[in-house]
Amino acid sequence: MLTSTNDPERLLLEVGDIEDDLLPPEVAPYRAQLRTVLDWARQYLTRPHESLGRRGSVCPFVQSSLDRGRFYLAVYPGHPASPGAVAEAVLPYRDWFLELAPTSAGQAQLTTILVLFPDLPTQDVDRMIDGSQEALKTDYVDRGLMIGEFHQGPPDKGGLWNPDFRPLRSPVPLLAIRHMVPTDFPFLTGNRDHASAYLRRFASELPASVREAMVRALVREQVAL
Repeated sequence: MLTSTNDPERLLLEVGDIEDDLLPPEVAPYRAQLRTVLDWARQYLTRPHESLGRRGSVCPFVQSSLDRGRFYLAVYPGHPASPGAVAEAVLPYRDWFLELAPTSAGQAQLTTILVLFPDLPTQDVDRMIDGSQEALKTDYVDRGLMIGEFHQGPPDKGGLWNPDFRPLRSPVPLLAIRHMVPTDFPFLTGNRDHASAYLRRFASELPASVREAMVRALVREQVAL
């Protein structure tokens, strides 16, 4: 378990804390949700899926994150009043993430923080989780981070290789923080500022698939003009 130096009441749970039931009193009531999310990560995110549309696991980084002890979970108890309140609740974890995994660190790209919102009523999940992710994304991308929205929804966003597949479905509403990686370009093409932030960071190491996607995007833009 990690404790924030800026706020001693703010915790990040490690996998062993959940497996061995070493939960502090304030999050112990959510042990079932924490275990469910950990099982979901192991049984869904780290494995192939017939509807994914490509080979490999649903999320290529989670298994390494788990293996290296860089997979952290936090719980926000209660019902946030608005998407803005969700965004505000996640802000300290953005800053903590950058302390835990500075870009120069060797295993920075394997670090993941999941912030769970287990008390959100089902009817509010789409608005709260999707709305806060949309509000936060530009700030995170500018810092070289990605923030993903996961909930039972299912989320509106389809998969890159199969638009009918909903890869962001999860058993508990949550927001996930990780570093941006070169293969994230397809997630950023819909916004010019996001694409520019990506290029500032990865221009010298663009994968061939990204270069091809950029050419296609430029062609579509010219045709639209």
